[in-house]
Amino acid sequence: MAHKKFSAEQVVAKLRQIEVLQAGGKSIPQACKEAGITDVTYYRWRREYGGLKANQAKKMKDLERENQRLKKLVADLSLEKAILKDVAGGNF
Repeated sequence: MAHKKFSAEQVVAKLRQIEVLQAGGKSIPQACKEAGITDVTYYRWRREYGGLKANQAKKMKDLERENQRLKKLVADLSLEKAILKDVAGGNF
């Protein structure tokens, strides 16, 4: 089965669709099958996005990407600082 990448808004929409199907009397496996995802994916998404609206989910993903970028930047700067410290101290 092909791996699909869903946006945060699409994930929230799928979760809402499954909630509606469940309210209509379908079981979780049936609702997931109708939505085109697996049960495992549903539970993972529900744990990560449960209770969020589409705009909140998008903002959360944007903040996660920004956080990753900043962590990488801090690591790079720390490495550069350590190298400069070694060179300045003559420990090479």
